[in-house]
Amino acid sequence: MILQKMEKNWTKVFTSKDNFLVDLLISILKEEGIHAVALNTKDSSYLTFGIIELFVKEKDAVNSRKIIKIYNE
Repeated sequence: MILQKMEKNWTKVFTSKDNFLVDLLISILKEEGIHAVALNTKDSSYLTFGIIELFVKEKDAVNSRKIIKIYNE
């Protein structure tokens, strides 16, 4: 139910297997005034399987992708 509501107002802007990287990006986006949420789909028994998805509100998606791109360069 919560995920369904999130899908209507939130957009995935990044995926990674690296928890640290996603946490760092959330901090960077927060400094820019953008609320970001991570959805961890990693298997708790086998941490090598699955990814972490980073979501932001639709209105912040374009700006978030620009910020993430600058950081990754």
